[in-house]
Amino acid sequence: MADNPLVIGGASGFWGEALHATDQLLTHPGLNFLVYDYLAEITMSIMARARTKDPASGFATDFVTGVMGNHLRALTEKKIRVLSNAGGVNPGACAAALRAAARKAGVDAKVAIVEGDDLIGRAAEFADVREMFDGSPFPERDKVASINAYLGALPIASALDAGADIVITGRCADSSLALAACIHHFGWNADDYDLLAAGSLAGHLLECGPQATGGNFTDWERAGDLAGIGYPVAEIQADGRFVLTKPPATSGIVVPASVGEQLLYEIGDPQAYLLPDVVCDFSQVTLIQADKGRVEVTGARGRPPTGRLKVSATYHDGYRAGHVLQFNGRDARQKARAFAEMGLARARSRLKALGAADFLDTCVEVSGGRPGEGPDEEVTLKAAVRHEDAKAVALFLREVTGGALAAPPGLHFFTGAGRPKPSPVVRLFSFLIDASQVQAAVSLDGNDIGFRPPAQAVRHDAVPERPPVPVVEPSDGPLVRCRLERLAFARSGDKGDMANIGVIARHAAFLPWIWRALDDETIAAVFAPWLEGKIERFSLPGIAALNIVLHSVLGGGGVASLRDDAQGKGYAQILLAVDVEIPQALLSKSNEGEG
Repeated sequence: MADNPLVIGGASGFWGEALHATDQLLTHPGLNFLVYDYLAEITMSIMARARTKDPASGFATDFVTGVMGNHLRALTEKKIRVLSNAGGVNPGACAAALRAAARKAGVDAKVAIVEGDDLIGRAAEFADVREMFDGSPFPERDKVASINAYLGALPIASALDAGADIVITGRCADSSLALAACIHHFGWNADDYDLLAAGSLAGHLLECGPQATGGNFTDWERAGDLAGIGYPVAEIQADGRFVLTKPPATSGIVVPASVGEQLLYEIGDPQAYLLPDVVCDFSQVTLIQADKGRVEVTGARGRPPTGRLKVSATYHDGYRAGHVLQFNGRDARQKARAFAEMGLARARSRLKALGAADFLDTCVEVSGGRPGEGPDEEVTLKAAVRHEDAKAVALFLREVTGGALAAPPGLHFFTGAGRPKPSPVVRLFSFLIDASQVQAAVSLDGNDIGFRPPAQAVRHDAVPERPPVPVVEPSDGPLVRCRLERLAFARSGDKGDMANIGVIARHAAFLPWIWRALDDETIAAVFAPWLEGKIERFSLPGIAALNIVLHSVLGGGGVASLRDDAQGKGYAQILLAVDVEIPQALLSKSNEGEG
């Protein structure tokens, strides 16, 4: 147990993240830990397929070769410990590769692994399980690629207690990596719920790399040189307070708005952010500019965990593919749609002649340009299909390519890349399981350390009283309309087939007017082309924000979707264009501040 601050750097937000993050973070004074997050639901299925072909694969290989292989000596010399879910579906193989890399580098690194999340061998037990969001039945067993429970921080912390320098996990909650470091360093207990919520929030802010330090930021121009944006660092105190910052001599921006956008990123109910170790309430979190490039974060609250773990299964659901092409000139949008419909008509005619079923799903989207822009209009066409049979998808690709000479004028595209090929559709299936039915196992350099988690009773979480809804005060002055972006910051993301849009008022006085303007009817109209489910709105008075959750809005989400934006990443930009009515007097306040 230590009272001195704990310094953690967030070095990776996904599999394929930039490799320079580690070099950059190693320059930060007092660094104790580096955390590397590699996993998404679809990543697990990719790794599962790789393990099927080669039992020694199924993990993030570039973590071993491109990151650890180049930095093991520096990490050892600086006594910086590493936590990562790079193990994917094969933590043991990842650890073995790391040990080989350590021997080659001539360093002594104790490597631990956390296993037990992989439930693929228990698939038969879940035959009667229903999907937790849409109620669909469990997929056919021969189509299932992966089944993984989200483990928490306690097994990772136990590995650190046992002396591990590097801990490799399979599926765990993304924020659990940083939380485990806090538990180990400060000696927090499993029932210190406010502290666990604070450590989880630190992990949540670190888990997406530079998205907290200027990446994906509404006022992106203020981040400066995008090539040199600093990766996030959390400097955490024993009482749960922490500062979010970045390494010296890096570009980017760390202000309450940039940190707040990441706080809201990909969450649902901010008062019920469910994690394996704690139920978090972020509604009263406050963000204060402590110094240039330093934001102090306080106010996270926690409640006991539900005693249940989320499980994500991925399964094969046919094949998909599509073409991305460009049209320009007069009526480019009309020409693009006509060409796509021609390709679909030809393909359907062939399928009918062959006695084959129609496509399971089709999607034609035209983006860019504006109707009526005249001869200078240029648009991008995406036409895609999904079918149970890869041959039917390939037939569509051929018919579109084969129709190029019969197309309206203005068709052009990037050449030399070859015709697209059908790819498997991987769909997500989520459900809950009692934590007592999942046993995490922790070993250090091949030796079981005998980890046993504390018992968790299954309980229904009672959400605390909701904050008051922001209410507009009567105004004597005139009202004007302006773009939401003048009044707020926003960021959007996905969870399966749901999307969330976090909206932060540039000044707290704007929030009631924003809340009034963004009612369910307005939001439904904005997202009418895609929205099929309900809308939820949540208030976060601590940062003068609201979180909007859109259900069934991504066409299945991930690679199960044929949409251009299958993860809702651009939804915030769409919402920021909405007009909001607000008193003229309020606009005299600076809306160029740092939020």
